Amino acid sequence: MLQQRTLTFAVGILVGLFVLFIVYSKPYSLSDYPSHVISSYTKTTSSDPGSSFDPVTNATLGFERVFAIGLAERSDKRDALALISSLTGFKIEWVDGVRGESVVDKALPYGVNRTQLWETNLGSWRGHMNAIRKIVEEGISTALIMEDDMDWDVRLKDQLQLIAAGTSSLQSSSNPSSTYPYGDDWDILWLGHCGEVFPETLPEYATMDAANPDIVYLSKKYTIHDDPTVPPPAHTAGFQNYTAHPSTRWVHVTGGPICSFAYALSLEGARKVLYDLSVDHLVGPFDNALAGLCRWGRDPGRLGMRCFTVTPPVFMHHRAKGYVNGDSDIQVVGGGGLGNLREMGTTENMVWSARLNTRAMIMGDEMKSQWED
Repeated sequence: MLQQRTLTFAVGILVGLFVLFIVYSKPYSLSDYPSHVISSYTKTTSSDPGSSFDPVTNATLGFERVFAIGLAERSDKRDALALISSLTGFKIEWVDGVRGESVVDKALPYGVNRTQLWETNLGSWRGHMNAIRKIVEEGISTALIMEDDMDWDVRLKDQLQLIAAGTSSLQSSSNPSSTYPYGDDWDILWLGHCGEVFPETLPEYATMDAANPDIVYLSKKYTIHDDPTVPPPAHTAGFQNYTAHPSTRWVHVTGGPICSFAYALSLEGARKVLYDLSVDHLVGPFDNALAGLCRWGRDPGRLGMRCFTVTPPVFMHHRAKGYVNGDSDIQVVGGGGLGNLREMGTTENMVWSARLNTRAMIMGDEMKSQWED
């Protein structure tokens, strides 16, 4: 009897170890879920992305590195971002955020008035600069940089395959490859923002004829129709007419985006940004300065910027459940103190929010949309 029990116990141990081996030795990604959990992503572009764009599904989303910027004391945000990036199959490296008060006057770029800029904006700028300088110092070919309160759709990697096809198609001399699945002729890819305009509608181009080569270039778009990851028009935030173009996402030349939630840089792009937003001068908060560089820096006589944007964005600021003043480390939200208590988190422009489906991903349950319509 003792021998039988010992054998049974040993078999149990072996089975347990085998299960642990299976669970922890394979990459954990959404493709591992049963088919009923993840619906098929309808790819309805004019040309279906091929193998050239497969690298965007790797552990760094087709970039060499992925960085997140956040204050070290915001462990709540780091916990959440670490968890959802793990569940959706990619790796994040942290770059510590900076308090503006720690930036000495001697280190301020030309043109900065720290009183007008605010200490919080100054700290935000320095945190982004540290991440960008890291790209330059280490010779990183491409990197995605995001802020620490980001959210994305559970189907992010499917979205990025289509976006890579779009960015490549808009570049004049692009050659997608395993190293550069988004193409090799870009400086900035703006993947997360508060809102964006199409560049041909900007006032500086109002008097130009539609046949003008500049307008022809600025008007180029890669349109993704019938995109199930775009919310219903009533729930899609931004500056475009989503009622006239439901379930539509565009990849286009950058106009003037607001907010720097998530953006990618090539090495050449990082060098240009480090020069224009630090070494040479700085005008305003980081996101405005970066948008201005894309908008006014296209001229080869300046820096010849090559910027592309995704609209609606695929990365967005998440408002977590809890005290509303925890939303931002730059602005005070909801008055002084901790503010009101939010009972449920929310993210604009996300259908299957990774943050709101965290438990479902852990448990292998069905994903839930933020909206019933």
